[in-house]
Amino acid sequence: MQVLLVSATIFEVAPTLNWLEEHFEINEKGVFEKGGLSVFPLVTGVGTTATAFSLGQFLSQNQADLAINAGIAGAFDRNFRLGDVLNIATERFGDLGVEEADGRFTDLFELGLLEKNDPPFINGLLRNPVAEKAAFLPLAHGLTVHKVHGSISSVTAIQAKYPDAQVESMEGAAFFHACLRSQIQFLEIRSISNYVEARNREKWNLPLAINNLNQTLIAMLETFCPKP
Repeated sequence: MQVLLVSATIFEVAPTLNWLEEHFEINEKGVFEKGGLSVFPLVTGVGTTATAFSLGQFLSQNQADLAINAGIAGAFDRNFRLGDVLNIATERFGDLGVEEADGRFTDLFELGLLEKNDPPFINGLLRNPVAEKAAFLPLAHGLTVHKVHGSISSVTAIQAKYPDAQVESMEGAAFFHACLRSQIQFLEIRSISNYVEARNREKWNLPLAINNLNQTLIAMLETFCPKP
């Protein structure tokens, strides 16, 4: 089985990479191997552009049975707790469009530049058709932005625009889009480091989010390892 492990930054998956180094062999291409399992780590850089480029470049030259996008995220939904690890079932681009004269945001679907059911979109959303197979994690709906929201006015506006969005990241929709277009199975798992509110880094809990994310990642990879 070939697993592509995608992360925007190395620090988000560093504990998993350390675990792989301890328990797997690494080949000349930087791929971790154990029995019939191969894990390809791909650190893309932050944001949709870096993610799309890195995935496009990788998938044009390699195959994967499963791609996993792992990282931290901010939560709109206060029912989630800091440190919760979620399986993102849907994604959408949250700021791809135009700002109107009165400050309202109009997306590409509303502009008529894209139809809501133009592949790979379904009613304006990017959906993971196999998300529910990872039933050990709660499902959530993602929103992908180029600029994370950090003021009360912008948070209120984006929640009014997309009331179903529960978590916010800067890469998820690009990852979904690339995997859907490439027709490979995928999962996006996100650990909540903060709530989307007036920006205050003192309220964030990065160590908890990263620890829980990597515990989940390692547990997932262990299930793919061949049994002795």
